Amino acid sequence: MANNMKKVGLVSLGCAKNRVDSENMLGMLRERGFEIVSDPAEADVLFVNTCGFIESAKEESIEAIFEMAQYKKQGDKKLFVTGCLAQRYPDALMAEIPEIDGILGVAEYARLFEMMDAADRRERPCYTANGARFLHTPRVLTTPGYSAYVKISDGCDNRCTYCAIPLIRGGYSSRPFDDIVSECRALAEGGVTEITLIAQDTSRYGCDLGDGHYMLPELLEAVSAIEKVHWVRVLYCYPDSTEDRLLDAIQRLPKVAPYLDLPLQHIDDDLLKRMNRRGSADWIKSRVAECHRRGIILRTTMIVGFPGETDAQFQTLLDFVKQARFDRLGAFTYSAEEGTPAAKMPEQVDEDVKNARLDQLMMLQQSISMEINEARIGTRCEVLVDGFDEESGRFYGRSLLEAPESDGCIWLNVAGPGRELSPGEYVNVEITGADAYDLEGDVLE
Repeated sequence: MANNMKKVGLVSLGCAKNRVDSENMLGMLRERGFEIVSDPAEADVLFVNTCGFIESAKEESIEAIFEMAQYKKQGDKKLFVTGCLAQRYPDALMAEIPEIDGILGVAEYARLFEMMDAADRRERPCYTANGARFLHTPRVLTTPGYSAYVKISDGCDNRCTYCAIPLIRGGYSSRPFDDIVSECRALAEGGVTEITLIAQDTSRYGCDLGDGHYMLPELLEAVSAIEKVHWVRVLYCYPDSTEDRLLDAIQRLPKVAPYLDLPLQHIDDDLLKRMNRRGSADWIKSRVAECHRRGIILRTTMIVGFPGETDAQFQTLLDFVKQARFDRLGAFTYSAEEGTPAAKMPEQVDEDVKNARLDQLMMLQQSISMEINEARIGTRCEVLVDGFDEESGRFYGRSLLEAPESDGCIWLNVAGPGRELSPGEYVNVEITGADAYDLEGDVLE
């Protein structure tokens, strides 16, 4: 890359796993001497790390590419597209957006500078072959300095009929155990106190290492043992690999959030089979009951309007949500993804029906969330201060029961003049108010 092109800007879209990839790229660039800037107008080199999971994510990625392409009119800038959309549609992107100077797929980050050098020779490189999954690279955190995501595996073997992730990221591959622990230790030494372990399927971690048993409980134990780590949480488990050993570890280890993100997608057995989801409705209900028995907060996601979903099957889902009383629930209308089996299934559900079902489900969950949050009034908890809201003049934060970026916050009331809080600080709070999404509390002296 030309020596005079030393300022780089990056737009990262999609999930936290994509964010980690972006942070690795930024770390590699900074190590090579690039200055990272937030204003794309200042950048000599622009990256868009794309998402390609569902149609709305693809549209957002395309819009971001076109937006960044406009800055090329201001001078000799380079535009590179990376991530899931680049992996899935490299030829189409190259053909339809001539402003793109190079493409890098999700397993090709080791070739970052090779791509940049080739683009400097006007070659328009496109690297999307499978390669090394995990790189020993520095990271530039785009999260607050006290909180970080750590990716423990890549790819997926579940082959849900609606999901394009295996088409994009390939089969499941666990990251070496010691690499993960070493990174967590280094992050902690750098000031990170909250670590969130992520993957497409975290509960499956270790199935391809050692003797093949699931190793997430052991990983939680090892990360918890790092002295400067204060909180550990784990996201994106799969029901049939969520064993009692994992629930035991979550319950037993004091630094680990009593919180399980367990995307279920549906509860009707016939639809679960059509989705190619392992585990029956009875098994799912047993996992939910075990979590409730152990005091573990449950977050889930559901899909409405999957091909063939009848009114009766949707009512089964509503009845289950009423009974299960999830602490957090997100829902999505089914999106037909190119190349997936579900996209070719008969009995595709009308968009208006999908949207009506989504509204009905989320209204139900809103009332459940309100009741659960109101039950927390009068309780005390430790809160990690996240920031200060200028408009309301109040600090806000999260307890162990709220995951970063995906859950609500706790608005903090500070007694007495001159009491200042700092992002990254842990304080004790008594909950005094609640709505369907957020809580309010008094900071205790």
